[in-house]
Amino acid sequence: MTLLHMAILIPFFSVPLIPLLYKYVHQIHTGWFVMVIPALLLILFASYYSMQQPLDPVIYSVPWIPSLDIHFTIYLDSLSLLFVLLITGIGVLVVLYSIYYMSMDREKLHLFYAYLMLFMGAMLGSVLSDNLLVLYAFWELTSVSSFLLIAFWYHRKRSRYGAQKSMFITMSGGFSMLLGFIILYVASETFSIRELVALSDQVSQHSLFIPAMFFILLGAFTKSAQFPFHIWLPDAMEAPTPISAYLHSATMVKAGVYLVARLTPIFGGHQEWFWTITITGLITLFIGSLKAVRQSDLKALLAFSTISQIGLIMTLLGIGSIALNSQYSGSSLLFAGATVAAIFHLINHSIFKGCLFMMIGILDHETGTRDIRRLGGLIHIMPVSFTLTLIGAFSMAGLPPFSGFLSKEMFFSGVLMTSRNLDSWFIVIPIIAWIASIFTFVYCMILIFKVFTGPYQPKRLDRKPHEAPIGMLISPMILAALVVILFFFPNWIASTLLEPSVKAILPQAFANGEEWHVHIFAWHGLNTELLMTIGIVILGTLLYKNFHEFRNMYEIIPSRFSLNQAYDSGLVAMERISGMITRFYMTGSSPRYLSYLFVFLIVIVGGSLFLQDAFVLDLSDNAPIELYEYLLGFTMVAASIYMIFTKSRLISIIVVSVIGYIVSLFFVIFRAPDLALTQLVVETISTALFLLCFYFLPKVSKYVTPVKFRISNAIIAVGVGLTLTLIGLAAQGHHLFVPIAEYYKDSYTLAGAKNMVNAILVDFRAFDTMLEIVVLFAAGVGIYTLINLRHAGRKDQ
Repeated sequence: MTLLHMAILIPFFSVPLIPLLYKYVHQIHTGWFVMVIPALLLILFASYYSMQQPLDPVIYSVPWIPSLDIHFTIYLDSLSLLFVLLITGIGVLVVLYSIYYMSMDREKLHLFYAYLMLFMGAMLGSVLSDNLLVLYAFWELTSVSSFLLIAFWYHRKRSRYGAQKSMFITMSGGFSMLLGFIILYVASETFSIRELVALSDQVSQHSLFIPAMFFILLGAFTKSAQFPFHIWLPDAMEAPTPISAYLHSATMVKAGVYLVARLTPIFGGHQEWFWTITITGLITLFIGSLKAVRQSDLKALLAFSTISQIGLIMTLLGIGSIALNSQYSGSSLLFAGATVAAIFHLINHSIFKGCLFMMIGILDHETGTRDIRRLGGLIHIMPVSFTLTLIGAFSMAGLPPFSGFLSKEMFFSGVLMTSRNLDSWFIVIPIIAWIASIFTFVYCMILIFKVFTGPYQPKRLDRKPHEAPIGMLISPMILAALVVILFFFPNWIASTLLEPSVKAILPQAFANGEEWHVHIFAWHGLNTELLMTIGIVILGTLLYKNFHEFRNMYEIIPSRFSLNQAYDSGLVAMERISGMITRFYMTGSSPRYLSYLFVFLIVIVGGSLFLQDAFVLDLSDNAPIELYEYLLGFTMVAASIYMIFTKSRLISIIVVSVIGYIVSLFFVIFRAPDLALTQLVVETISTALFLLCFYFLPKVSKYVTPVKFRISNAIIAVGVGLTLTLIGLAAQGHHLFVPIAEYYKDSYTLAGAKNMVNAILVDFRAFDTMLEIVVLFAAGVGIYTLINLRHAGRKDQ
């Protein structure tokens, strides 16, 4: 186990310790202890970053389930380093912010920070795992932990609804992703991402390659809230603001982006990958920005803006993947610029969106509301908050001198390059991107000026507003400072983080060793990109100034036709249908339930054997059946039939005992005296217990059940008997492998046992027997506890 493995596991190890700290050191805010974990992890991962040269990939592997080719392999390169720095860096600031945001007296801090560390560990595991199945395990753990975080205020109905919605959508996509991973394994016989990249040419020829691609993209789109799966993200805003700032700016929604980037070397050269990601990203970009303008809740506005911005990043990754298409090999490095823009905007978005979420939390904390209609005129009361919000919002709008301007210009360069180097009708892509950017400018202006300018409305506020304490402002201040610093010094990370990350995403494009470097500048002259930005500012300002006149434009699609309505209607329909099905078969009748099970057995098992033509009867190797064996068999059949028609419990018990004793005779004939003895003892004790119990039961009712019911039972009984008999005969007639009896012939050599049956029960099945004993012990403890609780309840009464 290496230090990097421990870095992933440390947050998990802290989960059971956090409640102890909360309980025994209650005088100090638990966040101060928790903040040490992401801070140490940030220092550890930052030690791998160098300002002089890119990181050489670091690989450590620990076997986990070698028989299934599952290893806990860590792969740390520039791309994964970028993500772990965001996860831990933003994590430190979020924990610091939460110390002042989350009350020690009113909130269950031990649960809050335990869930947060669980999520942080899951995200680190997701971006550092090289094995697809290990990645999937951490991936689903992010869904579980985010469910707990979103539902932290579980007493609120909307919190429970948002958590359930996010978990249902993201875990459904995760299951789809798992199917894609398994299909990739079938095509390549490896779960290693590095090995898959090396085998990409071979894997791409497999007939299952395209289905695997779409299954995996479904998982990425659900996690990163891409259309039409974006509907979970706005409802997830019911979580406490520190959670929103962490999950929905720098971590969870970026997981799908990371997956797309990491798997681009495998799928990137294919048109299906380009079209699916680019079109989905464009639609998400447009819808997210359009819906953000309509929101009156500040967190909902930021939620839709996140959807829009992640759509922008996805679009750039889709365009950049063209660099791996051999058809455009001559201009492949031009398309790589789109991938640079994607990675740079991912960094910028994590920074300015984290800042904005924290500022919205401060506004809510200090005024008691997030409703834009109730806010206004706060610029003089909260000047620091206004300044920080202004920096974050202007960066999101793509205005100088903030880092968002640089990545937005690079975004325009990427979409314009697509239309210039591909077919002429690709001009649609930059047009849609430009229109969406206009709406982005509008909602950024709403965020700033509707909240901080205009008339002050103290009577509509729940609290008297004032500037937030300095402790709560430190984290957004740091993020706002990074926004400005990255504008003036973007090339600090260009050669050591952006460039190697792009080469990790598009390795085949740089296989020839062609010279290529990333240089970011704020001024490129009066070009098309700058004209597009000027047009955005002019049209965006007009739309903002005349917002009420154009408001109907934002209500094109009625709410009853929305995806949210479809989701809610689908849940109601599923509940109604499942209720109908449940009421149909849950009648309270045990015979009815047994009949369902037996019919299922007949149809599925018997039908499968019939369709597979597995009924083979081969008696050539069987020993001859003696007359007395026929007599014993017919006696068992006769006893079984007689038991059906008898109405006396005593005779039923005797007949059942006859069947058991005949079975013991068969054991004697087959030279298994120990089994015969066991059968005799068990049968005798069972008969005695039956007689003892039945003595206290009332006499058998004279009520006769309908003939139809008895006929149906007879048909099912005969069907089960035939099915099981045919299974036994079919199994005997097939010799697909050497019989396991050959192994047990060496029981004396292997286990020192002269009795083969005893060796099987005691030695070969020792572990199984031990688990059975553990189960019985656990059941016994449970029964004993219930009995004691019952007695305690009676005493209390």
